[in-house]
Amino acid sequence: MRRSYLVVVFMLTVVGMALLIPQPARAFGDAGGFDPRILLTGSQTNAARPSAPGRWSWELVQRTSAPARLRPSQVHASDAAITDGPFLYWSGDASVPALTSAEIAGLRRFFALGGVMLVDDAGVSNEGAPGAFGTSARREIARVLPDSAPITIGADHVVFRTFYLLRRAEGRIAGPKTLEAIVRGGSAQVIFSSHDLGGALARGPTGMWEQPVIPGGDVQRERAIRLAVNVAMYVLCSNYKDDQVHAPFLMRRRALSPHSEP
Repeated sequence: MRRSYLVVVFMLTVVGMALLIPQPARAFGDAGGFDPRILLTGSQTNAARPSAPGRWSWELVQRTSAPARLRPSQVHASDAAITDGPFLYWSGDASVPALTSAEIAGLRRFFALGGVMLVDDAGVSNEGAPGAFGTSARREIARVLPDSAPITIGADHVVFRTFYLLRRAEGRIAGPKTLEAIVRGGSAQVIFSSHDLGGALARGPTGMWEQPVIPGGDVQRERAIRLAVNVAMYVLCSNYKDDQVHAPFLMRRRALSPHSEP
């Protein structure tokens, strides 16, 4: 009898200790975690810096407790799967052709659900002037969201404080100290970077950084990586509900789905 009692106490103790161990949050998608999904439009086949999204996820995992997809996915703007996740990474170094009606409709569905997009100009000048991609991407986003205009956001915005406390924006080039954003419903849904953030993140299979960072070198690269981590945490944390990442995005998508249950 005494032995049975001790066995029960031991098992209850083990179960209790297991419940006290922090469990990773269940995240959006079957792979879970932050997915810097590459947005493709027109005839695009990849991000301007193809290795950058994977490195972005790797840095996030190493520096925070947040999960992330180490093999980010891709989605075309006209694909129904555009609403399968709450984040899009649109980058380029050349002018963007005019979006088709199907691409505009897809992006409008994505933003209607509360999705967040980072527009990263890889063709920006060394002084931070928008390149052909940045200029044309702004033009096309204006067609998608004609009722909204970008505003300047700086160090006092939550994007600069979600994980690291940052004084300014930086990427492969120092560029302007601020970012631009289209804020809707209190959230920055489109964030424009004139810094080539992907250029600072891009790292080849040999482990070598692919692009020099100017003018600040390794110190500037570190701050650029921190900005990328902050953007990821902004996407994750701004969608928390009941400890489930992206729950509001999921619920809005479900409500708009023609196959949702009554």
